[in-house]
Amino acid sequence: MKLILTAAVANLGEAGDVVDVKPGYGRNYLLPTARAISWTPGAEKQIEGIKRARDARQIRGLDHANQVRQQLEDLRVVAQAPAGPSGTLFGSLSPTAIAQAVKQSGGPAIDKRSVVVAKPIKQLGRHTVGVKLHDAVTAHLTIEVVAA
Repeated sequence: MKLILTAAVANLGEAGDVVDVKPGYGRNYLLPTARAISWTPGAEKQIEGIKRARDARQIRGLDHANQVRQQLEDLRVVAQAPAGPSGTLFGSLSPTAIAQAVKQSGGPAIDKRSVVVAKPIKQLGRHTVGVKLHDAVTAHLTIEVVAA
């Protein structure tokens, strides 16, 4: 079965790669989890857009990772979340919400999978999270959580 990956899959490839996998793996895992789309001549035209989006998010090297780290650490990030009167959140702040808050605050686009939360954020206030940019570079970001 020929598929076009829309996200990085371990031991298979990166977003935009055309891969040939067993039909069961493609039908039961890759397609339902939106990690791939079926290959067709029309879908072949989407590959360039997928690769362009991947390159925009990707850290290109150690120097670029250090630049992005400096940008993130200088940034003031405010995330809104629904909370009760005692300041306790309804649920917790997810890595997806953190990545969106960084982008809304004027920071660079980061991948939600690179956000490292040591313990779940369940209270209003200031919290520190890590963003793994490179094997050797991790940015420590302070997020202020306010009630929505």
